[in-house]
Amino acid sequence: MKFLIITHVEHSKHSERYYGYAPYIREMNLWLQYCDEVEVIAPLEQKEVSPIDIPYQHNKITFTEVPLFNLLSIKELFSTIIKAPGICRALYKGMKQADHIHVRCPGNMGLLGCIIQIAFPKKKKTAKYAGNWDLQSKQPFTYKLQRKILRNTFLTRNMQVLVYGDWNDNTKNIKPFFTATYHEKDKKEIADKSYSGKLNLMFVGALSAGKQPLYVIELAQNLLKNGIDVKLDVYGDGTLRPELENYIANNNLSEVVTLMGNRTKQEVESSYRNNHFMILPSKSEGWPKVVAEAMFWGCIPIATKVSCVPYMLNEGRRGILLNMNLKTDTESLAKLIGDKEKCTIMRSEGAKWSRNYTLDYFDEEIKKLMM
Repeated sequence: MKFLIITHVEHSKHSERYYGYAPYIREMNLWLQYCDEVEVIAPLEQKEVSPIDIPYQHNKITFTEVPLFNLLSIKELFSTIIKAPGICRALYKGMKQADHIHVRCPGNMGLLGCIIQIAFPKKKKTAKYAGNWDLQSKQPFTYKLQRKILRNTFLTRNMQVLVYGDWNDNTKNIKPFFTATYHEKDKKEIADKSYSGKLNLMFVGALSAGKQPLYVIELAQNLLKNGIDVKLDVYGDGTLRPELENYIANNNLSEVVTLMGNRTKQEVESSYRNNHFMILPSKSEGWPKVVAEAMFWGCIPIATKVSCVPYMLNEGRRGILLNMNLKTDTESLAKLIGDKEKCTIMRSEGAKWSRNYTLDYFDEEIKKLMM
């Protein structure tokens, strides 16, 4: 079987191997077990491999490079108009030669992939919509267009569309799905945690406007003002790092907040195991892995009410749902911290739920899609 991957994920090449963002590559490597040949159509950048990049695992992989593009400005729009014909030709050629077409959405490449796949109604196809599938949510027009095409069973034929969460009004080709990080063998005993004394908080994600890492620092600062001793470790990097560094310095929080930068999976896992709470005030998510990962190791998640997060947290029974109001969110967290028994139950329930979604189970479900 020749398997085609269409994605907007930026890749790099080192020692004849293609690297990309680890959570995405780790998932794709499970799909690649079941195919003889692989073609990836995606952007390729000349950059160093970071701690959060890993390579594809396959001995017969072809990479078709396409340029980066977006629609964020008039200048970029004109540039995209020039680039689009070449990208579409590459997509059409790749789809024509493939036995199974796999489109990663939402994204610019996903949009073009959704459009071009219409020309191949008899090809076996899957699409992974790794964003918020909530049809009522506010999202860019291009995201809504991708969802409309994917939901249209006349335009999109012979395709299973994998979405996070179980939503109303789904068409017959929409399949509720999930993602995973750990194997069954990783289910080690969760260490007991005391919720007295200093409490360890963490954030895991890009230091970007969409993830709102400054809100996490402000929340930790408010807890301190309320007499709760906390320590916050911020994992990740991005454009907001200088702003966060300035805020930490200007508010004398250097002893409280540590910007850890990008770290390996093992280092982040260790932090989940040792910390009490993981805070993710993200504006948009699909199935946030960091929420499930935190619960897997008994770290209670505190996250925004986006996408399927309320389902993951069982409407606040396995963690706290943020209102994005510093006063009320501080009060909610302080109230939970004051109830040690509830913290223990919440930690236990979260781990029990998260450990249902292992890579072994994920692999079984992928195999069904590939056969």
